[in-house]
Amino acid sequence: MKHSVDIAGAVVPETSRPALYLSLTKPDVSFLVVLTTVAGYSLGTLGPLDWMRMAHTVFGTTLVAAGTSALNHYLERDTDARMRRTAGRPLPSGQLQPSEAVLFGVALLVGGALYLALATNLLATLLAILTSIAYLGVYTPLKRRTTLATFIGAFPGAVPPLIGWAAARGTISLDAWILFAILFLWQFPHFDAIAWMYREDYSRAGIKMLPVEDREGTRTFREILMTAAVLVPVSLLPALTGLVGARYFFGALVLGIILVEVCLWAAAAKSNVRAKWLMHATVLHLPLLLGLLIYDKFAR
Repeated sequence: MKHSVDIAGAVVPETSRPALYLSLTKPDVSFLVVLTTVAGYSLGTLGPLDWMRMAHTVFGTTLVAAGTSALNHYLERDTDARMRRTAGRPLPSGQLQPSEAVLFGVALLVGGALYLALATNLLATLLAILTSIAYLGVYTPLKRRTTLATFIGAFPGAVPPLIGWAAARGTISLDAWILFAILFLWQFPHFDAIAWMYREDYSRAGIKMLPVEDREGTRTFREILMTAAVLVPVSLLPALTGLVGARYFFGALVLGIILVEVCLWAAAAKSNVRAKWLMHATVLHLPLLLGLLIYDKFAR
């Protein structure tokens, strides 16, 4: 197996070029985009679900998200090189050149926006473009300046269900904003747990995540608990507006209580191990909640 050496001097196994380009798209982030866009489209649908139009919406949105991720790799290549967790990425390891990431990212971003414009509608396309601009132009540079970057970044991070809803219905209604609020709040327990686990890495790279400044974890886990607690009643709102029924209400209540209990358990020790379990709990919580939403809507 061939190896390369990153900026920090670590030996990194070389990867095939298709795999390198795939890693630029951040597949885990793309999966979240797919999941939430599907939820937004499904729940925004009036009448039978148009599977083909939903597939077009998801494909175009995923292309925009993948292009945004590739450009984010380019913008953060220097900080990535200083973090153990990211030093092996294609740009800091030298396996791809910055210009290659830029061309790839722009091609995906422009292609995805054009695809959405042709396959869906102007509102969905504009939401996708504005999300990319906010992520790259506001959230990314703020990460080196203020811990509020996580809060600000949660706004573009919560837009994919709005894109799906807009593609299905052509407008944004109250229920769509509730989906936005659910995803907005969910991001804090999820990303704060990750930031706590890698706080030394973030500190080394000069990224102003809350755990970097909050060495005792008091503010970090308070934020985790508060947002998880608020997420419980907010996640019940779709049942109160009539979008879904009682099955979802009680299922969401149970899921929310379980997540809060895991947050309390993690906050009691503030260890990396418990933060990792919390991160896994959030990864399970969101698809279960959205799956229950979709099931209850179409099973009524």
